[in-house]
Amino acid sequence: MTSDMASHAPEKIDRVLMWRYIFAGLCASLDSIGLARFAFTPLIPELIQAHWFSASSVIYLGSANLAGYVCGALIGRPIASRVANGHVLRFMMVLITAAFLACSVPLSFAWYFSWRFLSGIGGGVVMVLVAATILPHVPPANKGTAGGAIFLGLGLGIAGSGTIIPLLLGLGLTQTWIGLGVISAALTAASWFFWPSNKPGASAPQQRTRATQIPHFGRDVKVLYLQYALMASSAIPPMVFLVDFIARGLGQGTQLGSVFWAIYGLGAIAGPPLYGYLADRFGPGTTVKVVCLVMAVVLATMYTTGNVVMLGVLTAIIGTFAPGMVPLALARVHELNVHHSSRQNIAWARASIIAAAAMAGAAYGYSALFNATGGNHRLLFLTAAATLIVAILAGLIVPTDPGESQA
Repeated sequence: MTSDMASHAPEKIDRVLMWRYIFAGLCASLDSIGLARFAFTPLIPELIQAHWFSASSVIYLGSANLAGYVCGALIGRPIASRVANGHVLRFMMVLITAAFLACSVPLSFAWYFSWRFLSGIGGGVVMVLVAATILPHVPPANKGTAGGAIFLGLGLGIAGSGTIIPLLLGLGLTQTWIGLGVISAALTAASWFFWPSNKPGASAPQQRTRATQIPHFGRDVKVLYLQYALMASSAIPPMVFLVDFIARGLGQGTQLGSVFWAIYGLGAIAGPPLYGYLADRFGPGTTVKVVCLVMAVVLATMYTTGNVVMLGVLTAIIGTFAPGMVPLALARVHELNVHHSSRQNIAWARASIIAAAAMAGAAYGYSALFNATGGNHRLLFLTAAATLIVAILAGLIVPTDPGESQA
């Protein structure tokens, strides 16, 4: 019956299926990273004030998710070579739901760390597999926009953490974690039947054969790895230290700090679809350079200004960056490996691993710099701006060789 329907209106059916797949991807990115990672940030003061953990312990709990993310990015493709992508993605969302519920009970530091680590694994696996599962069903001209729609969940998670978390905290810290678990379960259920059944155009033996191949990538792809790592690391200062900069650095208090996190979240919602559109409109390579330049200027301005209104505008702009860079880097991977889906998947998995490792390392590095400079927030922003300049120079200095990237 399905085949008969498809034969009568293939374009309509394909487009309907495409948006169902994109919706599933959005749910997965919202659950696995948007909430599992970013909802922890506004919970940090509450975990300390409720005496669940000490301030130093909470920092390690925050990094546990990033460490798990690196591991998840490493194991994502090997798992998918043995189990259908849809099944893997469903299981990871169930795992993340279990992690939320487990965190409602502070049995011990090891218990909490383990579940935060497992939620990070789920996020890493989803990041590697979700695009490879959905984008083969999307026309080439719309892949950037589709990638932006899929990873819109990251921005929604950042924005939601600034609105839903305060409401849930009114019920209590335990109830907040349970509430996040309920939301995660709802996202899992909503997307359960919307995943593609398998990878189109390849049988299981062919997938396993491709998974065992180790392709050679040219300079362009390796430069993208470097740029993506630098972009990911430069996103850490505003992502981690923005609220503290406003609240303590400028002496404006935690209430205004929460307002700025909400502004950051609004920018985060706009980031993925905006960057995806720009990648389709002007090309991913050009968009990477322009975005890095704009964000370098924004971060450098945050280093110099103390005007609250100006900082609010800058915060909205910088908020687009962390979630927006994901579909942008993905579009660049597809541009450099056009018509090679297996190479695209491998290159994207490697880019995700490298960016995750860079982000985790940067989180520790910027924290160390912050402590060494006596809590100088502005120096962190300036360092991030300099990092983005290096990313731009890397794309300009290294000669392009598109043919080599296809080799």
